Amino acid sequence: MSRIVVTGIGIITAIGTTADENRDSLVHAKTGIGKARFFNSRYTAHLPFGEINQATEQLAERLGIENNTATRTDLLALHAAKQAITDANLSKEDLSGSDTALIGGSTVGGMCLTDEMYADANATGISNSPYLTSYSNSANTSFLQLYFNIGGLINTFNTACSSSANAIMYGARLLKNGVAKRVIAGGVDSLSKYTVNGFNALMILSGEPCKPFDRERKGLNLGEGAAFLILEREEDASGKKIYAEVKGYGNSNDAFHPSSTSAEGEGPYLSMKRALDIAGLSPAAIDFINAHGTATENNDETESAAMLRLFDQAPAFASTKSYTGHTLGAAGAVEAVYSILSLQHQEVYSSLHFKDAIDSTGLKPVTQYEKRDLNHVMSNSFGFGGNCTSLIFSKM
Repeated sequence: MSRIVVTGIGIITAIGTTADENRDSLVHAKTGIGKARFFNSRYTAHLPFGEINQATEQLAERLGIENNTATRTDLLALHAAKQAITDANLSKEDLSGSDTALIGGSTVGGMCLTDEMYADANATGISNSPYLTSYSNSANTSFLQLYFNIGGLINTFNTACSSSANAIMYGARLLKNGVAKRVIAGGVDSLSKYTVNGFNALMILSGEPCKPFDRERKGLNLGEGAAFLILEREEDASGKKIYAEVKGYGNSNDAFHPSSTSAEGEGPYLSMKRALDIAGLSPAAIDFINAHGTATENNDETESAAMLRLFDQAPAFASTKSYTGHTLGAAGAVEAVYSILSLQHQEVYSSLHFKDAIDSTGLKPVTQYEKRDLNHVMSNSFGFGGNCTSLIFSKM
């Protein structure tokens, strides 16, 4: 069976507009969480966010986009996808071929323009709002398809916070089954009133920078970002830079509660176990876990419980959401890039703001930047609706 390899990466988050900028922030423990400048919400006065430090108009100008119905979500996706495509040296002919697939993940989509569409819906004399076509959660994938003239299979996953992890898993399976020769897989989400108001109603937003896995954690910080990977079969990537192998993947559904996982972490346990089974690895082979680690009361305790169930001794782990905030549908792809950077540079990035372990688990994340020998890194993404996905990336 062919090995699936990563030949290109692209990323934009609150801690950088390139993979190098993101890595520099992670190495030097520089968080992107703070007061939002561009996001218009009543909550920006007292809630911190992981906002990308560019106005939507700046993003559009730098990308050469004049379409005024292109959403911030579209633009972030375009920024990251362009980087990945350039990095993998894909030609226009490659992109337009029927063997090139584009698989996206998003939860927000065009909902960041809800106010504009609502105004149109209540205005007289407007029969068809231009924002309708950019509103769905798959609109950003369609935007990329048209921009790059992608000729093959197109799909969008909306499985909450595991969306882009599932996009990567699906992309790897397309390649293994010969449905595509190359896959552009990733995800995007931008800050949106719709989601901020929803998470605020759930009372899981922290008024201070989040503290993943800390006993005194008070909830998550919302962020925004986009990341895409180029996936190819190893035999088709001859002569290319290869970042890592997509060694394993697994998903499951906790089937417990719309916005919580079970106390035993059944869904997280199964997704991690299935990823190990696909990879043909024992639990002891995992050198590091990029944890989902949202800093909510439920997630951190149940993810810890699942790690303790699966591993005789939990591997070193950390959460990068203390740098970027929770980027929702983009999180799986963003943290896939961070896992790949860890393998590439043989290093792990710390969880910020951790002081004391959760009483029931006693687990402590990595709290300092470290050089480590890494062969296999697991990345977890667990979402609302019980959607749990784990990916394993391996050193080549």
